[in-house]
Amino acid sequence: MSTSAEHVSDASTAKEPELKRVLGPKLLLLFIVGDILGAGVYAVTGTMAGTVGGIVWLPFLLAFVVATMTAFSYLELVTQYPQAAGAALYAHKAFGVHFVTFLVAFAVVCSGITSAATSANVLAQNFFGGLVVNGWMEMPGQGMLTAVALGFMLLLALINLRGVGESVKFNVVLTLIEVAALCIVIGVGFYAMAQGTGNLGEVFVFTDYQDKGLFLAVTAATSIAFFAMVGFEDSVNMVEETQNPERIFPRTMLTGLGIAVIFYMLVAVSVVTVLSPTELEGIREAEGAALLEVVHKGSPDFPIDQIFPFLAVFAVANTALINMLMASRLIYGMARQGVLPRPLGKVLPVRCTPWAGIAFSTVLAVGLILYVASDPDSNVVANLSGTTAFLLLCVFAVVNLACLVLRRKRDVNRKVFFTSPGPLPAVAGILCLFLAGPWVGRDIIQYQIAGALMAIGVVLWFATWLINRRTNTPTGDLTEIEG
Repeated sequence: MSTSAEHVSDASTAKEPELKRVLGPKLLLLFIVGDILGAGVYAVTGTMAGTVGGIVWLPFLLAFVVATMTAFSYLELVTQYPQAAGAALYAHKAFGVHFVTFLVAFAVVCSGITSAATSANVLAQNFFGGLVVNGWMEMPGQGMLTAVALGFMLLLALINLRGVGESVKFNVVLTLIEVAALCIVIGVGFYAMAQGTGNLGEVFVFTDYQDKGLFLAVTAATSIAFFAMVGFEDSVNMVEETQNPERIFPRTMLTGLGIAVIFYMLVAVSVVTVLSPTELEGIREAEGAALLEVVHKGSPDFPIDQIFPFLAVFAVANTALINMLMASRLIYGMARQGVLPRPLGKVLPVRCTPWAGIAFSTVLAVGLILYVASDPDSNVVANLSGTTAFLLLCVFAVVNLACLVLRRKRDVNRKVFFTSPGPLPAVAGILCLFLAGPWVGRDIIQYQIAGALMAIGVVLWFATWLINRRTNTPTGDLTEIEG
């Protein structure tokens, strides 16, 4: 192609309005913190504690290290190419293979949707858990849980259609609520220690519940913990709606990661000090309600445990909101650049929101929730969160490799805003692949779900190719788009 893919001869695409740049550093920081702190810690803490016991804080710390190393690669790339397509854009600029670009894009979209589906199920569990704790009803069946999860996804679609400004302002409220919820967990732990009922010494005790040995158990828990650290990568898909992204992204993203790991470490300490070793093993089966058990046992005389589950509902909702924001913006970016069908890049004229991307991502989320809920024996939260982590670890490995490739292709006359230190992208890529492997004890069903999703991706790629061919529309070459 001799012209930019964004300026191909498609009049309807050319007339689409631009996205509004409404995100400043404070809103962006709350966006990142809110995304990272949301459903992850509720979904995986119980499983991690049932794997390594008292040193549950260590996998959180190791996952933070790997995530931060990958974040450096993202920062180098987003400051060079400030466009909404994120990882798929970087992969295409590095390798120039349309099929690979589409698979990366689809993997990221699916990771957001599987994460949102996880959040929806955790939300339903905590919502009804709160009703049960307060004595208002008994725990309903899976059908009612699924209905609440589906209704929640439709509500998110309506919020997203209002606009990113309204969505991110709503995110501010939810972020403050989720911080308050985690502060309750942390406060309960410190209260237990102050009353002499908590055992701080357990923080350094490794319990090999599954007979894996220290290295394999910590590695497995780190792979699980990675789901709680993802979220920073969502922000790069909001870059076209961010003010001065080259200047504010590096500091804001790293600050958000640092805030998140501090909260996680304190939550881990609280969990270990409140629960006994036997109870730590037991909360593995609690799925998204693990922290509710911690608050229920360790709370003081006033009824914090009756309030906490409803705060958790808002915290988990925040993650799902940002996941769906990311998915719709990535679909929008890919469609505008000709990698997905161009109708998916349609924007509402008045609200300036990508309505087609929102509708498409919502349909996929609803379908996924219905699918996983159809098996009554499935560990829905563990399987969906594990699938999310696996997909993102694979994407992160590609991004780290792309960072190294594009560094060699960098125009010497182009201003450099941020560079990942030396060989750090290579180290990060190797660690991501290691955590994605079967040797960490990942359940086979997570590979099966991911494989099925990527098979759908191949079908969609072929459909996109057919549409472009029949309409004589050139496929976007992301390598030729000016950043």
